[in-house]
Amino acid sequence: MAVNYTRLLQFFQQFGKFYTHQFSPFLARTGLSMREVHVLLFLANNPSYDTARDVTEFRGLSKSQVSQAVELLAAERILRRTPDAADRRVVHLSITEHGAPLARECQAIQSACEKRLLAGLTPAERAQFCAFLQTILDNGAQLTEEASL
Repeated sequence: MAVNYTRLLQFFQQFGKFYTHQFSPFLARTGLSMREVHVLLFLANNPSYDTARDVTEFRGLSKSQVSQAVELLAAERILRRTPDAADRRVVHLSITEHGAPLARECQAIQSACEKRLLAGLTPAERAQFCAFLQTILDNGAQLTEEASL
C-alpha cells in the first residue's frame, strides 16, 4: 500500500503541473496569476461559499494569498466586495459582470482538464470514480476533524 501513497503524491504533482500549464495562455493574455484563478474558480464553482475565509478554509490557500488575490481581482473589477448586512466584519465576494466571462473561460479550461483526466472511462466508471472520491473526501474531512479535537 505504501507504493500507492507514493504514486498518489506523484499524481498530484504531475497533474498540478499539467493543470497549471493548461491555463498558461489565459494567464499570459489576462495578466492574472494562478492564485487569482484559484480564487475566481472557487467563487464560480462554490456560490454558497463567498468570503475570503471560505476560500482560505476550503481551497487551502493562506490568508495573505487570498487577500492579495482578492485585492487584485477587485481592483480589476473582476470581483465585488459587499459587507454583510448583519455583521460588518464579514465581506461577501461576488464575481462582477466584467469578471463573469473570465470565470466561464476558467471553468471551460478546468472542464477540459477533467475530460482529459477521465478519458477512457465509461460513464458508469466515471460515476463509480466520483462515488469513491466522495467517500475518500468524506473520510479525509472526518480525519481532519478528529485531529483537531
